Amino acid sequence: MIKLAMTDNKIVRTRIAPSPTGEYHIGHLRTCLYDYALARKNGGQFVIRIEDTDRKRYVEGAESRILQVIKDYGLDWDEGPDIGGPYAPYTQTERLDTYNKYIKELLDKGLAYYCFCTEERLTQMRETQKALKQIPRYDQHCLHLSKEEIQKNLDNKVPYTIRMVIPKNQTIVFEDMIRGKIKFNTNEIDDQVLVKSNGIPTYHFAVVVDDHLMNITHIFRGEEWITSTPKQILLYQYLGWEVPYFAHLTVLLNPDGKGKLSKRHGATSARSFLEDGYLPEAMLNFLMLLGWNPGNNQEIFTLDQFVESFSLDHLHKKSPVFDRKKLDYFNGYYLRQKTNEELFVLFKKFLSNATDEQINILVPVLKERIVKLSDLPIQTKFLFENVEYDKSLLLEYKDQILDSKLVIEMLEKTKSIFSDFTNLQEKLSNLIKENNWNTGEYFMVFRVAICGSKFTPPVVDCLPALGKDKTLQKLDIAISKLNNKLLN
Repeated sequence: MIKLAMTDNKIVRTRIAPSPTGEYHIGHLRTCLYDYALARKNGGQFVIRIEDTDRKRYVEGAESRILQVIKDYGLDWDEGPDIGGPYAPYTQTERLDTYNKYIKELLDKGLAYYCFCTEERLTQMRETQKALKQIPRYDQHCLHLSKEEIQKNLDNKVPYTIRMVIPKNQTIVFEDMIRGKIKFNTNEIDDQVLVKSNGIPTYHFAVVVDDHLMNITHIFRGEEWITSTPKQILLYQYLGWEVPYFAHLTVLLNPDGKGKLSKRHGATSARSFLEDGYLPEAMLNFLMLLGWNPGNNQEIFTLDQFVESFSLDHLHKKSPVFDRKKLDYFNGYYLRQKTNEELFVLFKKFLSNATDEQINILVPVLKERIVKLSDLPIQTKFLFENVEYDKSLLLEYKDQILDSKLVIEMLEKTKSIFSDFTNLQEKLSNLIKENNWNTGEYFMVFRVAICGSKFTPPVVDCLPALGKDKTLQKLDIAISKLNNKLLN
């Protein structure tokens, strides 16, 4: 029986090891956050390592984008490909000589072997196994080649991979920091490829070598990697190394609770949430609670507070739902905590057409109403263009149709109050009283005329940002629409 055991007198060192194969997933950011918190809580080190051995899926520029988005969320690291460190290099394709050393050791010990099987043979083997209702796995054909056969193939430059030898009928036991004791029988484990035919190591091999040489003590990763853990534990054992602690985090579920978080329910990259106007601190607060709880009812945490409160004991075993309404709540909360000066900078990024004067008017009006910053261009569209709408919208109020002549009268008389923008609310209220109009009807008409919609921000408060000329222009457009209706 092989058991995981590790002494407790080491400095806590955690790592994330993203692959530059695309944008950084929001679930990976949660893992990053927990790695960061555990290291900082215990006075340890947090490391970033780039795992770029999957050359087929490698995306140019992805590495720099991944590092940048982690920074944009306010997280930093002690060692990494951009800042170096005592265990450099921190990019796997720059560490090939290191991997070759340990592959040779495994080959010399008889714990790994050359596999010369063609892809055609492997495909046929798997198809046959499936037909016989067997679990597809390598049949160890090349494990039994003689030294002479192996050398002949090497001399003839026959393409090969290198596989690890899996012992028969052994039990591998490890204590997961979240799930407790987990057992595997080696009869269920395939002879994993350690080095691909292009000479580059696979994830399963490189990650073990790197984690050992970089003194990583605790590993957070998704639960989909649980079945890979026994293979990696075997490699630690084969190389005579101490096994780190593992914590396999739950997956994030779609908002409906069905299935792993996917793009069908909205963007899933960490960058996309920032581009959609979510604040980094709101996202982090939301992610903190997707797999962890503080043991009380507290929900609002700064990053420093989270680090102080973080404990492995409160990590969840049940997959959390990615509740976007809850995320919106957090984002709205954090937006409202910001000063008008801070919001001015944020508004300016999302309202590229607005002048500084307009933004200064809009910030106090909209800060209580927006959920995310990307709401701003939609809510303020009427400030920058004449929004198209059907003339019937000016007449529809609840379950009745207003008289066109009455609505035209409302709009015509409204034009008279815009000599300036002082006391607008009072002027409009007086206008309604003087003419004995229904208040609800009037403001519905006014909102549609100015914004082209019945659902608007506080339209009266926004008028100074629109200006007198554009306000009158929009009222004239509405009147024209209704006059055309009368003529028709």
